[in-house]
Amino acid sequence: MIPRYSRPEMVAIWSPETRFRIWFEIEAHACDALAELGVIPKEAAKTIWEKGGSATFDVERIDEIERVTKHDVIAFLTHLAEFVGPDSRFIHQGMTSSDVLDTCLAVQLTRASDLLLADIDTLLEALKRRAFEHKDTVTIGRSHGIHAEPTTFGVKLAEAYAEFSRCRERLVHAREDIATCAISGAVGTFANIDPYVEEHVAKKLGLKPEPVSTQVIPRDRHAMFFATLGVIASSIERVAIEIRHLQRTEVLEAEEYFSPGQKGSSAMPHKRNPVLTENLTGLARMVRSYAFPAMENVALWHERDISHSSVERMIGPDATVTLDFALARLTSVIDKLLVYPENMERNLNRFRGLVHSQRVLLALTQAGVSREDSYRLVQRNAMKVWEQGKDFLEELLADAEVTAALSEAEIREKFDLGYHTKHVDTIFRRVFGKS
Repeated sequence: MIPRYSRPEMVAIWSPETRFRIWFEIEAHACDALAELGVIPKEAAKTIWEKGGSATFDVERIDEIERVTKHDVIAFLTHLAEFVGPDSRFIHQGMTSSDVLDTCLAVQLTRASDLLLADIDTLLEALKRRAFEHKDTVTIGRSHGIHAEPTTFGVKLAEAYAEFSRCRERLVHAREDIATCAISGAVGTFANIDPYVEEHVAKKLGLKPEPVSTQVIPRDRHAMFFATLGVIASSIERVAIEIRHLQRTEVLEAEEYFSPGQKGSSAMPHKRNPVLTENLTGLARMVRSYAFPAMENVALWHERDISHSSVERMIGPDATVTLDFALARLTSVIDKLLVYPENMERNLNRFRGLVHSQRVLLALTQAGVSREDSYRLVQRNAMKVWEQGKDFLEELLADAEVTAALSEAEIREKFDLGYHTKHVDTIFRRVFGKS
């Protein structure tokens, strides 16, 4: 985790203090269930909650013990025993380390998911507000980076809203998939611990029992979770790249907010660079990179090994913290985005009517001209605009083959800009409903 790209609430989920507190709650809830089953004394379970629940776990002390034991869970249990006393012998009855580690990771990932879902909700609010603000702001659509046909800037933002709505749905499913608890003991057979304990702990922690845990929770769940984060990151990058292109000097249809006192370049005082969206492009690459090792973690040896452990200690906090930061940054970019409708209009008209070429093509075919000949007639006049700076409408009106098929009024009608935006309301209803 890099402090520059971190926010406190998400970072706290991955702190040693939080991790050890979750470990304790797993152990203590398991003791409650064992007490109900008569495996350990009820007074012992009560003592464990009272003394362990009020304890402030000393991270340095646990690290000191681990340097000797070379085992993090044993180090924690040893430190916990220093608080609990003799009744600590009843802690971790029939459990294995993975029961604690995997269940804790599930708790952390579900909490992280909740923060990420809240981030997406905030982003969706910003996208919706700006989409309606620019619902009728006409701009040029581009394919291959080249002028295509008119659209509106609101439609661009509505597209992003729809995309992040899908991202939200995927994350909801990924959260559900990852929210499983394993308290099944060595190789996952429940030989030394009753399945009821797992059910009890799962309920207390807001999880579901893992159907077959084989000592570890199957890592296909985690692979899907991190892959989902990677897809969300890709959606962030798509919007960021759109803004970066629109901010180019020769385009300048939209721009990141440039705050008072901000500097764009150490050498060139005039610069206003898209640094936030460039940063988002880089952060998206990092989040996507965490999906690959998560997929490699799926193939563990037999019932378990720990080749996944070192990976997850890194990608768990790094992926969630980075994505949390990126979503918040994108929300801020969208919220403050400067939009220049006049520049959009100027750019749209830069090639003097070429954006209406398809309408003329279709009109010619409907007038009885073959598609091949129609395409040839339209293209030869369009090339004069590209190569000589001619006016497309004037060239069409001066082309005898075109006017033989279409009247002047019919040709001029095909240059109506409103034609291209007549279904914007339909698109918005599909995206936002009737709001």
